[in-house]
Amino acid sequence: MFIQTEATPNPATLKFLPGKVVLETGTADFRDGDTAAQASPLAARLFEVPGVTGVFLGYDFITVTKQDGPDWQLLKPAILGAIMEHFMSGQPTLADAGTDEEPADEEFFDAADTEIVTTIKELLDTRVRPAVAQDGGDITFRGYQNGVVYLYMKGACAGCPSSTATLKHGIQNLLRHFVPEVQQVEQVAA
Repeated sequence: MFIQTEATPNPATLKFLPGKVVLETGTADFRDGDTAAQASPLAARLFEVPGVTGVFLGYDFITVTKQDGPDWQLLKPAILGAIMEHFMSGQPTLADAGTDEEPADEEFFDAADTEIVTTIKELLDTRVRPAVAQDGGDITFRGYQNGVVYLYMKGACAGCPSSTATLKHGIQNLLRHFVPEVQQVEQVAA
């Protein structure tokens, strides 16, 4: 098994491409070993590597976030080994069929803004999310209120030093161009 690695805009996060489907649908984001142990044999195995602080699973990639101390050259072999062991074991990626596509809160927007929200979601799905997935992350719609779009960032995007620039200059400008009602874009916490 050959696993490729790619750098992400977040220096604390590295993207691993195992050449296999990781998750058929959706994404899964884990920020601690206890949650991972209950939900994903793959994420649990990765959290056993000292220094791993986050695991994000996408369709054909895994992004791993590390704490400040250890260098990637020291962590990478252990992470590669954990990914190979998982795929060779035949265990499922998730313990159940669910994914944590969004935080538990429901989307929020005024019913009168349904047409605007539909356009925003379409732009996010077709133009933003594919580009962000290439960097090992994901961005999902959370709400729209008084001209402000609220987005949830996960994977490599969560905590990325360039996430503010991505939101303010990239996504905000794109949405303002196609949806004049959008005044600004804000990030929401999980």
